[in-house]
Amino acid sequence: MPLSEQQKKEIQEQQNQSNTTKRVTAPNLEKILYEVMPALDHGFIRVIDYMGDDTSIVQSARVSYGKGTKQVSTDSGLIKYLMRHWHSTPFEMCEIKYHIKLPIFIARQWIRHRTANVNEYSARYSILDKEFYLPSKENLAAQSASNRQGRGDVIEGEQAKEVLELLKNDAARTYNNYEMMLNQRFDGSTIDESKKGLARELARMNLTLNTYTQWYWKTDLLNLMNFLRLRADSHAQYEIRVYADIMLDTVKKWVPITYDAFMDYRVGGTEVSAKGKEVIKKMIKGNPCDFENSKLSKREWNELMDSFDLKDKIV
Repeated sequence: MPLSEQQKKEIQEQQNQSNTTKRVTAPNLEKILYEVMPALDHGFIRVIDYMGDDTSIVQSARVSYGKGTKQVSTDSGLIKYLMRHWHSTPFEMCEIKYHIKLPIFIARQWIRHRTANVNEYSARYSILDKEFYLPSKENLAAQSASNRQGRGDVIEGEQAKEVLELLKNDAARTYNNYEMMLNQRFDGSTIDESKKGLARELARMNLTLNTYTQWYWKTDLLNLMNFLRLRADSHAQYEIRVYADIMLDTVKKWVPITYDAFMDYRVGGTEVSAKGKEVIKKMIKGNPCDFENSKLSKREWNELMDSFDLKDKIV
């Protein structure tokens, strides 16, 4: 993901800024502000701005005027309580803004989370970069036989080589056609002075979904955690999980107390239905309980067994 000299200069200028503020700041997040964090082959994430920290959540919950004489441990206890009991509104008091470069097909999956303010790079106004996402061989997998929206075994050998060549060649061919229709190269130079270029808003329809786009994505902490709970999960698509893992690290630098509570109660925790709760109760008491008398569906039973690392799964 090479940056142009102009981009490097702009980032350096942003990082060299020195502003005074009376607002709370997160020192560890300040250290990486504007920094380019690579994702996939040509993508990245940058933290552009943020508002609030752990104390902002606590103040909102208490509707207080400041830190006062409370200890950090007191704040930690309250944040854990809020997280544990799903008291969500105090977490909405913190916001963060990211600059993200990502493949279009991941952007279309990402935008399903309709809880952020988004401004995407306009292909009506500018020419998209000549960059395409190509998966590494270890992430080139067949369709899962048991999961309609997931991957199965890794494709290897000649078939993997053939698939990668198809992806690469199709992306290059359609981008070349994109330039021909625009009558303009991605660097801005004209191809044929005697021809008119097709409008950018029409020419863009020919591009493949692995072409990279960019956007600014601003959200509050509550909705960011909802996003990360789904997209940093091991069952999420690999490509979006790469971005989610990077963002998870920024949350740790931004609101460390909330991060610990989130990892404990949301990521590391599990939800159990009323029927599932009865199964667990019986198991704890040593009473016999199996799938047949659990009143759970096969999928529910297996998910419950997985949650507690039990081996009584139904094949």
